[in-house]
Amino acid sequence: MAQGDEPWRKTSQKVLHDYGIFKSRELTSRGPHGKDGRFIVLDAPDWAVIVPVLIKNGRRFILTIKQYRHGAGEACQEFPGGVIEAGEEPSAAAARELLEETGYRAGRVVALGSCYPNPAFMSNRLHIFAAEDLAAAGEQDLDEHELVDLHIEPEEHVLKTLGDPPWSHALMATAAWYYARYRAMPA
Repeated sequence: MAQGDEPWRKTSQKVLHDYGIFKSRELTSRGPHGKDGRFIVLDAPDWAVIVPVLIKNGRRFILTIKQYRHGAGEACQEFPGGVIEAGEEPSAAAARELLEETGYRAGRVVALGSCYPNPAFMSNRLHIFAAEDLAAAGEQDLDEHELVDLHIEPEEHVLKTLGDPPWSHALMATAAWYYARYRAMPA
């Protein structure tokens, strides 16, 4: 086993603060080299993101949302998504977020994969899905401070402009990569 593959042994931990959306904790671990290190870990719920595909006149479109993000200080174009509630399956969370943020229901939810948003200091996972066979089901059902604009974008435009503003959200680029990989797979 390579040195970078060897696990560290946790020797102690303590919660530093509970911020509501995440908790910070200090972790002391002993490495395979025999030395102890102190590390800060953020514990947040897992997240689900869904790439909703709408087919109109034989063309593929993706439902996207645009909302202001306080960390960036600007509006970001995104796929619907959010926190997975305690006890909720990731696919159910993705379908729920799709309905709440767009008013569309998926006839089929396809799991595309999951990954760690930043394993250096975050313990949660990002679960990524595609939504197919969409049907309009009503109005958006947004949270109090969720101010979201719905957009219907050609698939090729979304994939081509990802990474450039307003598509600057790294988790959305990751979701798009999983989606593009899924689309390249033979049926």
